[in-house]
Amino acid sequence: MQRRFHAPVVLPADPACSLLRDAVVDVDEAGRVTHVGPASEAPETSAPVTRLSGLLLPGLVNAHAHSPMTLLRGMGGDLPLLRWLTEIIWPAEAKLKPADIRTGMVLGSVEMLRHGVTTSAEMYFEGEQLADAVLTTGGRVILAPPVMELPGMDWRAMLKGIERWIDTDGLRFGPGERIEVGYGPHSAYMLNEEALRATAESAAERGALVQIHVAEAALEDVKQREVHGSVPALLEKVGMLRGRTLAAHAIHLSDEDIALFAARGVGMAHCPGSNAKLASGIARVTDLRKAGVAVGLGTDGPASNDDIDLWEELQLSAMFARLATGDSTVLTAADAFLLGTRGGADALGRTDIGALEPGRWADMVHVDLDDPAFAAGLDVPDEQLLSNLVWAAGSRRVRDVWVAGEQVVGDGESLRVDRAKVQAEVAETSARLRS
Repeated sequence: MQRRFHAPVVLPADPACSLLRDAVVDVDEAGRVTHVGPASEAPETSAPVTRLSGLLLPGLVNAHAHSPMTLLRGMGGDLPLLRWLTEIIWPAEAKLKPADIRTGMVLGSVEMLRHGVTTSAEMYFEGEQLADAVLTTGGRVILAPPVMELPGMDWRAMLKGIERWIDTDGLRFGPGERIEVGYGPHSAYMLNEEALRATAESAAERGALVQIHVAEAALEDVKQREVHGSVPALLEKVGMLRGRTLAAHAIHLSDEDIALFAARGVGMAHCPGSNAKLASGIARVTDLRKAGVAVGLGTDGPASNDDIDLWEELQLSAMFARLATGDSTVLTAADAFLLGTRGGADALGRTDIGALEPGRWADMVHVDLDDPAFAAGLDVPDEQLLSNLVWAAGSRRVRDVWVAGEQVVGDGESLRVDRAKVQAEVAETSARLRS
């Protein structure tokens, strides 16, 4: 059904980060945006009108996550990255059943939707379970089933499984194309050159996105850097930077690495919260953006962050960029807002999400004003209103969320899932993992 949404302020997340006053967004039967602009200039319509208070903005895009790890939240939270993985996380994950992973993803998806995050790029096992979970909650997901070398894991079999899935169902499927399938080679330190090259070739043949951890911790890629100079140089050698590629974290990069990313059109998922919690470092976001690299924001997993509220990453990305450069103007509230919306879509190679523009999916978030952060009201300069949203309010006043024009959150709660029931299921599973 066609519908018009009318709000006092619409933030379309266009490149200029405009604020449209007294504006409308029109959505067609398929769930795509057909018009955005001031109400006074809107075309006539007989479609029902949904009148909203406050702000209407595009759904945020979480460019890197492991959301089923809601099951592992808080485990080993004070360990460094490699010890955390080898001593705590991987042993716990070995106990997970497919149904457990679905439960963790359902809760993760509900948590994100309640925060206004409509799309997440997920790297995790049991991709079919993740897809089913997100179709249940009504969110949107870009899946990267992992390709890894560990005892009991055969990277060739994992690769073949991804190929069969894409060849059978296509790259995108589900209502409103809610599911996209790609490849998740974990990292250069967990795969040999043959595996990396085979993954790159398979993905390129299918036009699929590759999501890979790159240069996250200073001590994790020592051997690869000694042999190849840098992780990006190795990925270039095996052809992984020549298709659609998202580099997650990408903290320890040289000028040459950044230039290579820019030349190859590699997207980068900046995860400031996880990077700080694990003391991995501060990514060179200012230099990456100056070079023309598409940068989005990611939460990483809820066991390494420990939430999946992307609004916090908006704030941290700006704070860390300012600290790293000594310049309080280097990344503004508008810049941070665009990193969490349009920037995430650009980094993932998606031109159909991340903004309210004709042709894009109507993934939308309604933020009301019943909060001290908005006590000054709407009649403030655009810059002040955006600052209040990004720096002060964050996700607190997200009230309603639509994905492909379908409402999936109302008055702050999922309209599809009994959150209390899912939380109880996660508690039961977590107890079993600890036993």
